[in-house]
Amino acid sequence: MSTSNSSSPTSLRNAVIRLAGNSQDGIQSIGGFLARLAGRTQKDVMTYMTIPSTISGGPSIFQVHLGSGEVLDPGDEADVLVAFYQHSYDAHFSSIRDGGVCLYDSGEVTELKTERGIKNIGIPFTQATIEAIGGSARDRGKNMFVMGTICAVYQLDKEKLVGIVSRQFGKKDESVLRNAMLAFDAGYAYPVGDLGTFEFEEGIHKDEHRLSTDGNTLMSMGLIAAGVRYGSAYPITPWSSIMETLRSELPKYGGIYVQAEDELAAVSMTIGAAFAGHLAVTGSSGPGLSLKMEALSYASMAEIPLIVINVQRGGPSTGLPTSVEQSDLLQAIYGSHGDAPRIVLSPKDVEDCFYIAIEAGRLAREYSCPVIILSDQAISSRIEAFTEPNLDEWWIEPELDIAPRPEDFKPYPLDQITRHAPPGTKMLGGKYPTVTGLEHDEWGHPSGNAKMHQQMTDKRRNKLIALSKKLPLPEVYGDAEGDVLLVGWGCTYGPIKESINRLQSEGHKVGAIHLRNLHPLPAGLDTIFAKFKKVLVVEINDVGVYGYGQLAMILRASLADPKIESLCKTDGLTFRIREIVTAVEKTLAS
Repeated sequence: MSTSNSSSPTSLRNAVIRLAGNSQDGIQSIGGFLARLAGRTQKDVMTYMTIPSTISGGPSIFQVHLGSGEVLDPGDEADVLVAFYQHSYDAHFSSIRDGGVCLYDSGEVTELKTERGIKNIGIPFTQATIEAIGGSARDRGKNMFVMGTICAVYQLDKEKLVGIVSRQFGKKDESVLRNAMLAFDAGYAYPVGDLGTFEFEEGIHKDEHRLSTDGNTLMSMGLIAAGVRYGSAYPITPWSSIMETLRSELPKYGGIYVQAEDELAAVSMTIGAAFAGHLAVTGSSGPGLSLKMEALSYASMAEIPLIVINVQRGGPSTGLPTSVEQSDLLQAIYGSHGDAPRIVLSPKDVEDCFYIAIEAGRLAREYSCPVIILSDQAISSRIEAFTEPNLDEWWIEPELDIAPRPEDFKPYPLDQITRHAPPGTKMLGGKYPTVTGLEHDEWGHPSGNAKMHQQMTDKRRNKLIALSKKLPLPEVYGDAEGDVLLVGWGCTYGPIKESINRLQSEGHKVGAIHLRNLHPLPAGLDTIFAKFKKVLVVEINDVGVYGYGQLAMILRASLADPKIESLCKTDGLTFRIREIVTAVEKTLAS
């Protein structure tokens, strides 16, 4: 973004706005309003936020990357920093790009830096808000004042933005909305010196009906569309908003979601609902998934179809509850005791949360086993704009199959995938199956026979091998062959794709693939890897004792390919484009 002194707005393709203050200042509300506006004005958007994990709050940021074209990352650098306090200014001044702008509260920020051509513009956020609303308001509403200023500077659609704000505050006392709009209008009208104004180019999505929301919300919608009607969970950051959405929405579709007393009770209730013939879901974050593992071993042994969501966060233990990490992959695949096969998926972005939930439901039914979805804190909380899913195409209306089973019915046939009969289903042969955590025969009756245990172990494993052969190979983005192939999963999708764009513009022969199916992996990945000299796996976890991240370790073990290397970090932040590009350039030089 470039500044201008002319009266006509400067045309923009993209802009990155970073709001820095305290968690009590409502900066998340500003970012959320701006992001939702993007979906209603045919723009792309990706947001990023940091919030303190303490109840008392503290320093926080919300970054919004708006664009007329495809937006793949929240932005390495800010075009504009909005600093509410001196500590906000000091901590985030370095995030502004050379020649960028800092809008600061002139009543709070007194020590200014003059470097890198950055323009400092002081505006009395707090005092101007008090004057607009009245002295009794103190500084409440200054976030709305700032949003009004941003709306004016970027020539955003004021009418639609006001509509979004009105819907948000409309159910509260009318004084709340009135004060919010007084502050907004004051900020909109406030002069910003010689900064000038900007407007975005016409977007590429003008013929699409677009939405903008966060990953947890869309995951919840995907679960409902997939036919989930039952489940149970226990609250934990950053999973809890999925649980709260399901608690409020499932009764509208004849279902129920229960907040259990602990994680073990939650997964056990969910297994019960699944055995009763319903597609059911439980979820948590890393620590909660650990507590569910004993029961998930039971679900693997009994071959119960259910969905388990893990919204990953920084670990281990309580770790970094509000930061991102991808350190639960090995836990998801191997976390249970014994050989307990399950399917593991991961969405690539907010939009994909909807479709991954539907895929999880399909696979759970088809392969009669637990399916774990590994989301992460970044995808769960950030807001993106996307084309609205066609519910007529994706909606699955659940049906309980209690039709009588034939005389030869066996739930665990050795030559077929397990198909359960819900309790109460009539067995025409008169022999009723059981479900147990003990090893069992084809009817589910406990068996300690050595040959039977081997056969059932083979059966549980081989259905995942069969799935791996059916999975399509991921598409290669960029060059189909060359020097370096980047491999990612989860929230690394956008940064990797943007990194490929930059590296190709510099003349490098590079490509990338993104893996949604993490266990089992699609068969044939070696045919893609063979076309590149180096393979660099990008993931947000530690290189560990052996020098490789978790996905890289699995790929090296499965493909026995020594050219697979790792790019890892555990700083609680998503990857920046600069970090990936620099790592690839070092790999190319080695």
